[in-house]
Amino acid sequence: MQNAPLIDPFARPITYLRLSVTDRCDFRCTYCMSEAMQFLPRAELLTLEELDRLSSAFISLGVRKLRITGGEPLVRKGILTLFQSLSRHLASGALDDLTLTTNGSQLARYADDLAACGVRRINVSLDTLVRDKFAAITRWGKLAPVLDGIAAAKAAGIRVKINTVALKGFNEDELFSLTDWCAKEGHDLTFIEVMPMGEDMGDALRLGQYWPLTDLRARLASRYGMTDVPLRTGGPARYVRLDATGQHIGFITPLTHNFCESCNRVRATCTGQLYMCLGQNDMADLRAPLRASADDAPLIAAIRAAIARKPKGHDFDYSRASPAGTGAVKGQMPRHMSHTGG
Repeated sequence: MQNAPLIDPFARPITYLRLSVTDRCDFRCTYCMSEAMQFLPRAELLTLEELDRLSSAFISLGVRKLRITGGEPLVRKGILTLFQSLSRHLASGALDDLTLTTNGSQLARYADDLAACGVRRINVSLDTLVRDKFAAITRWGKLAPVLDGIAAAKAAGIRVKINTVALKGFNEDELFSLTDWCAKEGHDLTFIEVMPMGEDMGDALRLGQYWPLTDLRARLASRYGMTDVPLRTGGPARYVRLDATGQHIGFITPLTHNFCESCNRVRATCTGQLYMCLGQNDMADLRAPLRASADDAPLIAAIRAAIARKPKGHDFDYSRASPAGTGAVKGQMPRHMSHTGG
């Protein structure tokens, strides 16, 4: 049956698609990409119409949550037209959630229009509230426009969740100030362990940045008190409520606690490659069947064949890293996060 739901070999329903619309970004965050990134030729990217068709095929197969990612999705020319078109799936009830992950740099410009398209929640990547540190970690970024964008999203009625990569020696000293700022502004906050993505980033850099969330969580519990909650938002985060503030804090822990057993998501790149697992290299080419026929049947067949190969999980593991300079972090992926989609 062509429209039967997508179920992987481990009986996990696939209900969440993360779709990258560009590999380009106006920042060069040190844990995400190299400063001298070589971006894809624009001719290789799927058109906005093709991105719509690809998304719609997944939605017809039971995907209920669609997250637009990049690179930085809001630097893609004409991106608003894609959100406007995809909003029809919200209106029909076929899609529960249309959202995006952004660095916030362009958010002040787009917040009202995104809200008009039915975007109710967004994730903003923000690792520090200190101007000079922000410039250092992003290389090219400025903090003030990001804070203005977050404020604009809040004013437009969009709920903001802050995503913070936990970086040892960089934002350890801001753990409580970030938490307090989010509580004051009404933003939820999720911490993410740095992942071994990008072969030119180096083992020493990755190991030096790695701050296990078990330690971060313990510090929060000591300061605020903490209660586990069953909140789920469709992604890999596990949530707690801070007793002192009442806010929700999420933890995405691909290394200290593998979350693969409940994985419900796949990632499609801006060139039409489908990665069934962030931490594995196997992928399926969806661009060829997408362009080969105006009929969606070949595309849907390719999607089903790919989901049938979805692995049980990834193998990220810093504890089994070779000494710096002599080997790779266990499970390291050669591609950058900006290529796969954040």
